[in-house]
Amino acid sequence: MKGEWVPKTKLGRLVANGDITTMEDALATGLPLMEPEIVDRLLPGIQFVILDSRATVRVTDSGKRRSIGVLVAVGNGNGYVGVGFGKAKEFKTALQKAIADAKLNIIRVRRGCGSWECGCGTAHSIPFKVEGRSGSTTITLMPGPKGLGIVAPDSIKPIFQLAGIKDIWTRARGNTRNTINFAYSVHDALGNLARTKIREEDMKKLGVDW
Repeated sequence: MKGEWVPKTKLGRLVANGDITTMEDALATGLPLMEPEIVDRLLPGIQFVILDSRATVRVTDSGKRRSIGVLVAVGNGNGYVGVGFGKAKEFKTALQKAIADAKLNIIRVRRGCGSWECGCGTAHSIPFKVEGRSGSTTITLMPGPKGLGIVAPDSIKPIFQLAGIKDIWTRARGNTRNTINFAYSVHDALGNLARTKIREEDMKKLGVDW
């Protein structure tokens, strides 16, 4: 069948054969995620949002060369999100590259309720304060009470929405005008949530979803 996915990696073959049926199990293998089709198979209905796009012109001996760079975020709105960048001569090709790159950067986001103002025990925010960085940009994410909303610049709000985070405080330092570094700093912070160890007795208290 034309266009049918033929996996080229070990993880891809495990998914295609039905040995792995969830994104959680795929990431838990520790195998590199190198095929965007894996995400398509395990997270059907995944969405994307364009965070930034811009055209650049480079002058060479042969003349001017124009290219377009596109930055996107992908997610399922329920704990999984990725950020990616693509560059090409045509916008459509750049967008496709960016989406594929974002899928390869997909992470599982640990959610919870770590706000001292709330304590509802549901996974509407994040369980604790965390920091992330990319280049000269550093962002701090802090748990927010239910009903707060996403307190963040518009350029990065979609990342939280696609991750399924409804309430959060953010504070950024450095060059936040560089949308690429800004977005990747958020992605790094969200990834650090999973890299931080939580005691079992605190899991229920913070409303941690996994």
